[in-house]
Amino acid sequence: MAILFSFFTFLLLSLSPPQRTLAGDQSCRPTCGSLKLKYPFGSGCGCGSPRFHPYVTCEPTSNQLTLTTHTGSYPITSISYATSTLTITPPYMSTCNSMQQSPNLGLDWTSPFQLGPSTFLLLSCPSPTCSLAINGSPVCDSSSSHLCDSIYTCPSVTGLGLPMFPPSNTCCVYSPANFNSKGELDLRSLKCEGYTSIVSLQDYPTDPNQWQYGVLLKYANGAFDIYDIDNKCNACEESGGVCGYAPPGARDFLELRVVTDLEEVVLDFGWFNSNHLAAFGAGLLEISSDEYSL
Repeated sequence: MAILFSFFTFLLLSLSPPQRTLAGDQSCRPTCGSLKLKYPFGSGCGCGSPRFHPYVTCEPTSNQLTLTTHTGSYPITSISYATSTLTITPPYMSTCNSMQQSPNLGLDWTSPFQLGPSTFLLLSCPSPTCSLAINGSPVCDSSSSHLCDSIYTCPSVTGLGLPMFPPSNTCCVYSPANFNSKGELDLRSLKCEGYTSIVSLQDYPTDPNQWQYGVLLKYANGAFDIYDIDNKCNACEESGGVCGYAPPGARDFLELRVVTDLEEVVLDFGWFNSNHLAAFGAGLLEISSDEYSL
C-alpha cells in the first residue's frame, strides 16, 4: 500500500562504493572532520533526516559540522548518539582563556533541538545579580555562586571591561537555563555583557582552566516513527548503508546497490516520484509506490 509524503522521499542506500549521491551532486559522507555521521545527521541536503537539514550541515571548506539557527552558526564539537545530545561551541562565548561581549544565543522552535543540562554563567551583569529576573522570577542560583568566584579569577575578565578579581555579584549562575519566547538567551534584556556555558567541571570545581566549555543540546529524531523510518535507517547503517531523502520537488536519478548474502544487485531506476517512500538497504528493497519509470 502506498504511503504518501508531500515533502520528501526517504532512501536507504547501501554504501558500495563508500560515497553515494542521493540529491543532485551531494555525496553523503560518513564523517565530517573528526565526527562520525549517523542518522539523523547527514553531511548535507539529501543526507540523514530532513528535520536536521538545513540546521546541521558539514561546511565544505572547513570540513566542520555546524548548527545554524536564527542567531548564528555554531561549530558542533561532539555528538553522543547514545544519549541523543551534541555540544556546540559558540564563537563569542566566553571561557577562562578568552572573555568577550556575546550576542544572544538562540534555537529555532521548529528545529529538533532543545537545551540540555549545561550550566550557564551570565557575566558582567548589573549588581547585585540576585535581582535579575525573567517575567518576575529570579534566574540566579545562589547555591552555585562559587562558580562565579572561580571564573572571575581568570585574567581574561578584562575583556569584558571588568577589573581583575571583580566582585562576584556581577555574575549569575543561570541553571537550569531557559530561553525566552523568541527561543533566545536574551543577554540584552538581562543587561549582561557576556556568558559562558559549562558542560563539565572535569573534577576541578574551582579551576576554570580545566572546565569543559560548550552548550549541550538534546535532539529528538522520532518524528517519523509512524513510518518506522528510524529503525529502517539504523538497520541500513548497521549493514553498511547511508540514510537519505529526496528534497521537495526533486526528481533524482538513482543508481542503487542492494547487497544480499549471495550477490550484489545493481538497480538502476529512472526518475523516481519524490512524493513517495522508498527504502533500500543491505538485503532489503521496499517500494511503496508504483509511480516510477524504468
